[in-house]
Amino acid sequence: MARIDSLLAIAVDQGANELRVGANREPKMFAFGAPKRLLMPAMGEDTVRELLGEILSPEREASLREKGRLEVPYSSGPLGAFQVTLTAREGGIDALFLRAGGKATAKAPAPSPLPGSESAIAVLPKPTAPAAPPEPTTSTNTGSTTSKSVIPSAALTQLLAKAQALGASDVHFQEGDRASVRTDGRLRRLDDEPAMSVRDAFVWEEGAFEQLVRNGSLDAASDLPELGRIRVHLYLTAAGPAAAVRLLPGEAPTLASLSLPVPLDDLALLPNGLVLVCGATGSGKSTTLAALAEEALRRRSILLVTLEDPIEYALAPSSQSLVRRRWIGRDAPSFASGLRDALREDPDVLLVGEMRDPETIGLALTAAETGHLVLASIHSRSAASAIERVVDAYPPERHRQIRVQFAEAIRGIVVQRLVPRSRGSGRIPVVEVLRNTHAVTSLIREGKTEQIATALQSGRREGMITLERCLADRVQAGDIRAEDARAVANDLDSLALFLGK
Repeated sequence: MARIDSLLAIAVDQGANELRVGANREPKMFAFGAPKRLLMPAMGEDTVRELLGEILSPEREASLREKGRLEVPYSSGPLGAFQVTLTAREGGIDALFLRAGGKATAKAPAPSPLPGSESAIAVLPKPTAPAAPPEPTTSTNTGSTTSKSVIPSAALTQLLAKAQALGASDVHFQEGDRASVRTDGRLRRLDDEPAMSVRDAFVWEEGAFEQLVRNGSLDAASDLPELGRIRVHLYLTAAGPAAAVRLLPGEAPTLASLSLPVPLDDLALLPNGLVLVCGATGSGKSTTLAALAEEALRRRSILLVTLEDPIEYALAPSSQSLVRRRWIGRDAPSFASGLRDALREDPDVLLVGEMRDPETIGLALTAAETGHLVLASIHSRSAASAIERVVDAYPPERHRQIRVQFAEAIRGIVVQRLVPRSRGSGRIPVVEVLRNTHAVTSLIREGKTEQIATALQSGRREGMITLERCLADRVQAGDIRAEDARAVANDLDSLALFLGK
């Protein structure tokens, strides 16, 4: 038995599912992204080797030196099974232990093979076409099948480091094509980089590539030394597999750091109700949701349960708060099932990564009505269209009931865009904020969403603002250019009126 078991026992006892050790680095442990207290000094390389024991066999070390990264299973008796990611770097070796599932029980699945047998996972070769392709499913992480793991190779890690240095938020590449990065909302092709193969860009867990071929897409997330957390989406195209990699900050931002044009911190202090954050992909919805959750953890004594696909920002609980994070597809089969479970987990605040279907929407509304604060996101261009999207998720005969339920549950709708700064680099947020006053409640209940814009314009004292008013304020302050404001406005006539043009 390796000496690492003593540290793994501490991690399991503290509810952590990740343990990280490395040469000349302090050991760290995390509970689904949230750091756990572990007071241990940095360890030398010899100490790390002693801890790893036979996990780092000579054969594996030779393979690690060649590939730069290696993933192997490890079983620690009553502590359960772990997936171990070994990474070679200048100055030593890092090891990440990821616990497979929850506590081991008598009914738990058989553990992974012991480290005595060679079972390092390498990049899978190009699979042969099956004689009869299986029927595709809608999403890897919405059914009962747990999403398989993929980890960036050493070559891709270097590319991601370059993208991070360029200030990129995303990296895109397709089989046999050069990568492109998105910086300040604009795509830039990296012509000085060699063409990238999706198959060679990742270390694939056994069965992962087959899952991608079967389902058409695959979601994963990883923590990379020196780079932080990344979110990976792999998908099939007519030209072959493609990848979209999102670079995430290591920690959730504060609301104050987001430079929002109107204060939103009171939304995190609500005792109950539904708060929606809306916008297109890449508009910063997840960032704002994480900042609201972080604000609630910092200022309240709560149990926060998150349902994410996948887990993104690290949320740090305070001395008076707790965090329970669940990855859809790994820790819960779907948002709906995770919400059903959450109602039995004594939460104060629920963070739902996305409301995708009628069942999830209904459960979120029920949770909001029964004394929980629900923070959720939905794809929508305006507050009025967010309301209609929720209602239209149901058949017409239920629209009246859903309007009444939504009117009672909703506390605020935040619609967000990211617009390039007029000076320097980076993007700045603009928002539309709807708050639930008596007038707004009546409009929602009676289906008069076309009058929501009027309520927004007259609700400045209640903390409301239209997107066009916010855009005009940013233009007049010199933060953004008028042409960029027009590109994202919902109502160009209103924007022109506010700009006085």
